[in-house]
Amino acid sequence: MSLVIPRISQCLCPVRQVARRTRLPRAHLLTAAHNATPAEGEGIPPPLRGIKIVDLTRVLAGPTATMLLADLGADVIKIEEVSKGDDTRHWHPPTAPLVQDAPEPDLPAESAYFLGANRNKRSITVNFKKPEGLEIIHKLIKQSDILVENFISGKLATMGLGWEDCKRINPRLIYASITGYGQTGPYAKAAGYDVIIEGEAGLMHITGEPDGPPCKVGVAATDIATGLYTHGAIMAALISRQQTGKGVWVDCNLFESQLAGLANIASNYLIAEKEASRHGTAHPSIVPYQVFPCKDGFLMIGAGNDKQFRLLCEKILKRPDLTSDPKFSTNLARVANRDEIVQIITDALMERERDHWLKEFSGLGVPFGPINNIKQTFEHPQAIARGATVEVEHPRAGKIKLVAPAVSYNGKRMPITRPPPYLSQHTTEVLKELGYNDASIQDLRSKSII
Repeated sequence: MSLVIPRISQCLCPVRQVARRTRLPRAHLLTAAHNATPAEGEGIPPPLRGIKIVDLTRVLAGPTATMLLADLGADVIKIEEVSKGDDTRHWHPPTAPLVQDAPEPDLPAESAYFLGANRNKRSITVNFKKPEGLEIIHKLIKQSDILVENFISGKLATMGLGWEDCKRINPRLIYASITGYGQTGPYAKAAGYDVIIEGEAGLMHITGEPDGPPCKVGVAATDIATGLYTHGAIMAALISRQQTGKGVWVDCNLFESQLAGLANIASNYLIAEKEASRHGTAHPSIVPYQVFPCKDGFLMIGAGNDKQFRLLCEKILKRPDLTSDPKFSTNLARVANRDEIVQIITDALMERERDHWLKEFSGLGVPFGPINNIKQTFEHPQAIARGATVEVEHPRAGKIKLVAPAVSYNGKRMPITRPPPYLSQHTTEVLKELGYNDASIQDLRSKSII
């Protein structure tokens, strides 16, 4: 039977080799999810406890960076626009249902997008375009360690909050700027959007099927990568400040983060001037290494060397003759005859259901994995065993589930000490820490400064 493989978004990363897979009933999975925790150890004290961060970021790249720092114990004070807050508060549906008698009932329900990127933070609303609001931010900067912002290059300097302004207030301040293209160059003043830079910095060109149009990645991967780079750069700047006693201006941007994320594709071009192309889920240099259809689903197979290919042929496909065929006996030959061997494997896998093949592959040493939807992902036995989600109590939304911090230290994750804040939840609290009294806070509210 001849079959055209369905169009599936590209996946260039290696799949994990799985030694054993089990299928558990849904009820059992949910019970396990409720009870399971990662392997417990003593953990470590929050390494950023005592570090205060002024967070002037919004949407995803900046909030990801500050959330990771908050996870490590930093006191992150998220500064939001007075009337509407972070843009992502309004990116819904979906939202978390409000509990009965939720505080601030006039606010919209909490968006799932915002909740996913802002745990462990405090929220205050300040109009720092007004002198009284700018004074609040200056007071915060004076007693803070880090400021993170993602305004267009130079914008904050026009408002009295540029690097030079803040350095005069606090010479030890680490000032991290996240932009689309960096602080210099012809695009320095251009706004940065993940999906635009995915296209402009090469990622879309290599994502999609060979005979199809470019595709974006399913999540804002460039934003997330930039947030990770920024988080690491701030940690490095903290070490630098410990050594020199001086603050640091960190310049992170989506464009260069995405260039760095091209990995071997970038190296192929820089070293050998080899232009890249789209390969769907396949790998340009390894065969078979892609998604294959089964009778009722899809399976990723990553036979990255000749031994694994031999196991695939002998144990799974029951075609030992393929390993001695000169067209397929080496990876180089399989790359040259890609279409033929891919069709042979496809025809074989289409004869049975996905679950059958998952059992057949288990324990053989051939890297493989199912293509799971999101429900299946969070019901995955490994996600359950590792406690990959956590449940927290939100004052407006009640119990909500979040993805847990991805890293453990001595066998224990950093705790989520604060749910994602609702808009302006901590304004009074933070202003009192800065020395404002009730009367002055009320005056600022009456003027819409906070």
